Amino acid sequence: MTQEMQFKTIVAQYCEVKPEEMENGMRFREDLGFTSLDFMSFLGELEDTFDVELEEEDALQVLTIAEALELLERLQQEV
Repeated sequence: MTQEMQFKTIVAQYCEVKPEEMENGMRFREDLGFTSLDFMSFLGELEDTFDVELEEEDALQVLTIAEALELLERLQQEV
């Protein structure tokens, strides 16, 4: 499983959209229906799954799947 598909599988646990139907331009709140609590739980799961540490300030700037994937990739390169 690619990292992107693994990421989208985690996203799918918090919404009604299947991973294979997700588009990178989808917004977490508007398109996927995430609540603030969903988003914070999702971020914690990302940290555990991909062994990264998200700064709250950076995480709050993330609006779309593409932005989250970019942030994840950047954090993994810093390690």
